[in-house]
Amino acid sequence: MNINRALICGNTTRDPEVKTIPSGQNVATFSVATNRTWTNKSGQKQEEVDFHNIVAWGRLAEIVGQYLKKGQIVFVEGRIHTRSWEDQSGNKKYRTEIIAEKVQLGPRSGMARNESAEERSTEIHEEVEPSKTEEEINVDEIPF
Repeated sequence: MNINRALICGNTTRDPEVKTIPSGQNVATFSVATNRTWTNKSGQKQEEVDFHNIVAWGRLAEIVGQYLKKGQIVFVEGRIHTRSWEDQSGNKKYRTEIIAEKVQLGPRSGMARNESAEERSTEIHEEVEPSKTEEEINVDEIPF
């Protein structure tokens, strides 16, 4: 059994860019920054930032384009995908992305302080059909 699942929570680095591809399907791209903080051996605080490229398709792309803005806290659940292509010079290029299947927006600024986190967040969920090439999992074959 294989698992390809990504869960990240961070801040958007730019507004989503929504395009319609020739087939008529919408695609949104945006980026999320996540921070990691630790103390090194000498006791100094260290910080590292990672940037994640996110791609949303279909209705989820439309919704993300409508509600998600730069600097907003967002939780993204999806799968990791690396695509490759050749540039104009014939060099092979790679880009690793998270294909979003579920997006949850964090608290919006200007909301009342007495609202719970659940009331201040908005969940965006678009069911993604499994690829027709994937085998169906038989529960009796799972070894545990």
